[in-house]
Amino acid sequence: MTTYAYLRVSTDKQDLDNQRHGVIEYAKKHKLEPLHFFEDTVSGTKDWQEREIGRLLTKQAIKGDVVLTPEFSRLGRSALQVMLVLAEAAKREITIHIVKNGLIMDGSLNSRMMALAFGMAAEIERDFISKRTTEALARRKAEGKPVGRQKGVKNKDRKLDKHREQILDLLQKGVHKAAIAKICGCEREALYEWMYANNLGAYIKSRKATAGKGDDKTGKKGKPVAKPSPKK
Repeated sequence: MTTYAYLRVSTDKQDLDNQRHGVIEYAKKHKLEPLHFFEDTVSGTKDWQEREIGRLLTKQAIKGDVVLTPEFSRLGRSALQVMLVLAEAAKREITIHIVKNGLIMDGSLNSRMMALAFGMAAEIERDFISKRTTEALARRKAEGKPVGRQKGVKNKDRKLDKHREQILDLLQKGVHKAAIAKICGCEREALYEWMYANNLGAYIKSRKATAGKGDDKTGKKGKPVAKPSPKK
């Protein structure tokens, strides 16, 4: 018996790492090692025969082999696609394990019914997410708010999004922008661009305003104004 791991590659590297980790841990727990990985780069909307899962089931795996996959949605983007994949596996007597749900699809009636239920649930959830996203974008457009990435925001600036809570906390504590940029591993200019794009420009203005008040007390160049010597 050979055990295969089928992953559908995402553009998000962290998602792929999570898939791989979950499958490896499952294989260890159930003594299904060693694993032979199949990573699919083709969209799940394509027919299963056109993806790596098709090649795995029809060209690579044989009777008695096992295929591990993180969840039903990795097999296909619709309940129909999922059922077609499972039907092909059952016909060839290849068992599919759904790691996330701990389900074993061995071709039995119960396993097919569970697969249909989970596949339909995943498809309905995707439809809900798509509908909510479309409605939210339409609402923003109707309110005259910008839709999509704001002009002037570069990809590198978006990397600061993961530091958002930390940046806000440091700004509220009055930490200097140069220090915040160093903590986040970016240039100060990139931090400023990100702050403006996220409606945090007030923190930059408040800093300038404070500096201006300091200039009134210290002189144009920021140096203390010398007091006249007392007359003797």
